[in-house]
Amino acid sequence: MTSQPAVTDAVPTFDDDPFGREILTDPYEFHRALRDLAPVVLLPRYGVYAMGRFDDVHASLQNWQTFVSGRGAGLSDFAKEEPWRPPSLLLEADPPDHTVVRKAMGDVVSPRTVRALRAGFQIRAERLADQLVEQGTFDAVSDLAEKYPLEVFPDAVGLPPTGRENLLPYGALAFNAFGPHNDLLDAALAEAAPVQEWVLASCQRDALTPGGFGAQIWEAADRGDITKEQAPLLVRSLLTAGVDTTVYGIGNSMYALASNPDQWDTLHRDPELAKFAFDEALRWESPVQTFFRTTSREVTVSGTRIPEGSKVLLFLGSANRDPRRWGADADRFDIRRSAAGHVAFGMGIHQCVGQPVARLETEMVLKALAVRVRTVELAGEPKARLNNTLKGWASIPLRVTPA
Repeated sequence: MTSQPAVTDAVPTFDDDPFGREILTDPYEFHRALRDLAPVVLLPRYGVYAMGRFDDVHASLQNWQTFVSGRGAGLSDFAKEEPWRPPSLLLEADPPDHTVVRKAMGDVVSPRTVRALRAGFQIRAERLADQLVEQGTFDAVSDLAEKYPLEVFPDAVGLPPTGRENLLPYGALAFNAFGPHNDLLDAALAEAAPVQEWVLASCQRDALTPGGFGAQIWEAADRGDITKEQAPLLVRSLLTAGVDTTVYGIGNSMYALASNPDQWDTLHRDPELAKFAFDEALRWESPVQTFFRTTSREVTVSGTRIPEGSKVLLFLGSANRDPRRWGADADRFDIRRSAAGHVAFGMGIHQCVGQPVARLETEMVLKALAVRVRTVELAGEPKARLNNTLKGWASIPLRVTPA
């Protein structure tokens, strides 16, 4: 019989700043220290609790009744301060309001609709892969991770061809805004200011082509499944989270494979492993590193009492490398590992609704390159792109040899 830990109000404090540039650039030593210190720690710099172990993060993400999202998935508490924009109906809402819009979005981004995209996504991935292999050297971020999603995903949503580059600074702002008001958020606000009007206009019915995800959301409003006020906010959710996370996911996957040539060799020999390679890359270097929750009641986590109304910072990236869940080699990138169950897309009712599209995009890209490329290596020093929530790269120079 397993004994339960004694309940305590004493919480170890951790003075390091998880939103400092050094830790955002390379968070893994911080994660190890966080996990080893205690299941729950207090970050006095921000007055929030934090968890980094897999079991606690996983359980908290699933327990939406206690760890609520409706008070904000970032540092700001919407019960105490005005959000910077109307809250996301998917990320920053709880049942019953969340249930209605989640079902509507699930009907739009369904297995059937995603399957219908597969052939078109594959053709474009193969065309791009041919170009990159012919070049011999390319940047995995600007030439691949940004280029491909900005082509195929806005088409799936139904956006016009012009202005799609606006999605990147807007997404960067949205994810920076989940963190503290620091220099990264200030820079993102300045860069995104000119594009916010374009994004809002692109969410309206008349801006969207028939048949796309955006038009289908408006059709749900016509049926009465959601309100006409909710429709543009749901389209905005697609535009906000549907590009940046995939860009980071593809970039991180290519960085992982280029840094581990034996793993690229495995993928080249069996390109059908592409979807498993993506899952392992999501685990090994999670694009979304953190999300906040707020406690709706007093709760005890692994023997530590957390008061009602507390902000809790969940380290998804730390949970995905926790040796308690993934074994002693948790820091090793291995595409034959069973990475199922990672929390890179969240978990529970707030799990990323657009993940089937991100998975399809990345699978098509990795498979197309795996068939055509014998070896891939870093051709220069990668440059990190810092964001309060996302972990990824501004530049990854690569050199490839054709198969």
